[in-house]
Amino acid sequence: MGNPRDTQTKLVPGAAGFVLEDVPHLTDYIPDLPSYSNPLQDNPAYSVVKQYFVNVDDTVTQKIVVHKDSPRGVHFRRAGPRQKVYFESDEVHACIVTCGGLCPGLNTVIREIVCGLHDMYGVRKILGIDGGYRGFYAKNTVTLTPKVVNDIHKRGGTILGTSRGGHDKSKIVDSIQDRGINQVYIIGGDGTQKGAAVIYEEIRRRGLKVAVAGIPKTIDNDIPVIDKSFGFDTAVEEAQRAINSAHVEAESTENGIGLVKLMGRYSGFIAMYATLASRDVDCCLIPESPFYLEGSGGLYEFIEKRLKENGHMVIVIAEGAGQDLLSESLQSTDQQDASGNKLLQDVGLWMSDKIKEHFAKKKMLITLKYIDPTYMIRAIPSNASDNVYCTLLAHSAVHGAMAGYTGFTVGPVNGRHAYIPFPRINEKQNKVVITDRMWARLLSSTNQPSFLNPRDIADAKKEKQPATGLLDGENCKDKKVSS
Repeated sequence: MGNPRDTQTKLVPGAAGFVLEDVPHLTDYIPDLPSYSNPLQDNPAYSVVKQYFVNVDDTVTQKIVVHKDSPRGVHFRRAGPRQKVYFESDEVHACIVTCGGLCPGLNTVIREIVCGLHDMYGVRKILGIDGGYRGFYAKNTVTLTPKVVNDIHKRGGTILGTSRGGHDKSKIVDSIQDRGINQVYIIGGDGTQKGAAVIYEEIRRRGLKVAVAGIPKTIDNDIPVIDKSFGFDTAVEEAQRAINSAHVEAESTENGIGLVKLMGRYSGFIAMYATLASRDVDCCLIPESPFYLEGSGGLYEFIEKRLKENGHMVIVIAEGAGQDLLSESLQSTDQQDASGNKLLQDVGLWMSDKIKEHFAKKKMLITLKYIDPTYMIRAIPSNASDNVYCTLLAHSAVHGAMAGYTGFTVGPVNGRHAYIPFPRINEKQNKVVITDRMWARLLSSTNQPSFLNPRDIADAKKEKQPATGLLDGENCKDKKVSS
């Protein structure tokens, strides 16, 4: 590993409390690096664009809701093409790797990186790394051209294959160096982006002219700072099919219960948004909001009440919800997958059995149908909205790498695409704030109890607000500032 100071975010202060959380540039550690005119200025497709190149001083603010006396706050460097690039088209040797679990849109991102490099910048040497990080040193590469990737956006999964773990930074950077690769595009979730940060640091330590760009991928939408991750809209849309099926099953029989388990290991965004979109859900359970089964105000009481009122009900539960309850009734496990994620107990099956046991004891006849659409959702192609979003992410990454930026992740911040330093993406997970208005909208829609006691509510309000809250000036206090 290189100098630990390199891992800190590069902060550039300005007037009125302005702080730019900047991303590294190749010229930070390779002095006198030559620059070239951007070939896009001669591209006929962009000749009619009034102002295509991004101004070097353009930034994107992290917070758009401020008070009149608030400081200007944290900003990120705006994504987009620059007038100067630091790679000539014929010298670029790019590679693309996909890591972690499947997600709608992976193939679209791959396609648009390839086509963006080829059509906008005239790049001809692009490799696909087969099978995730370990593919750098354990598998063959795939030559990628616009013809090869032409219709892959219509398929689910990833044509490059994927895996978890396999992160040996020395072997990976050795492979990058031996193959003459000078642009690395890494598509993956929080674990993958942490790995990308380590790869960047090793490349910087060796003084290599290699740009490392991350494209954040997590179907759970749990990556911080950015507005949302690609594949999320598709997942919410596809989850409607499962919820609709559960609703049909439930209302077609007396005391029918439809139970749907959706993705959300630590963050309940898919369950929350799918519930709000459906309007057929009576109860939504997510990891951020604890609940209990027995006693007054518990889940069993609410189910019984809803069945007496409507004769049926639909429950949506995120995979990470209620894990504390499972640990009490089942043998707890601390096993992890190759990415370092804790292996969760199947809360859907457990919940299904517990509900059946409870009403059997009460001699109340119910019919429960359990649906787990997890792998059906992960494996589908992205919808139209996500396809457009994936295109913007891919092009932003390409523009950034060609302009010499490195060690960054791309993503929209308040609707504008920006380059975000790896440390900001990796510092924490994005989670549903149960004291926020969106969760209140869900409770209003389902009319479910919050399952929180007054002490839980008070504790939740004391928790530090996420990055979308008002700037209090404290979040820049302990970070390195450089000019």
